[in-house]
Amino acid sequence: MAAFKSFEDIHAWQNSRVLVKEIYAATSSGDFVKDYGLKDQIRRAAVSICSNIAEGFERRGNKEFINFLWFAKGSAAEVCSQLHHAKDLGYITDERFKEMYDSAKLIGGMLFNLITVLSSTDMRTKQ
Repeated sequence: MAAFKSFEDIHAWQNSRVLVKEIYAATSSGDFVKDYGLKDQIRRAAVSICSNIAEGFERRGNKEFINFLWFAKGSAAEVCSQLHHAKDLGYITDERFKEMYDSAKLIGGMLFNLITVLSSTDMRTKQ
């Protein structure tokens, strides 16, 4: 596997950027927009995925990068949990829940795979 040139090259970051847009769209209308606590928390968790990937990448070493990837993976799980609440409260449809939930789970899996690869190699993420 070739080293990444920037965090924007990482597919998990690309997918999480799309998820942020989806979360913001879902939380910008209906009753969801009035639930400031859940709305703000799910938005922060989604943004945290992207942010932790980027911040970890810029640390330059695999060990620190891996730590930040774990944080990002945790944020993806947090989004999944909050999506359940949003569905239970009737803020999103079952279909919308499934789309965003599947996206967050996919990102979590991508992060796990990247962690596994980085844990078993001396590959530097940046030169």
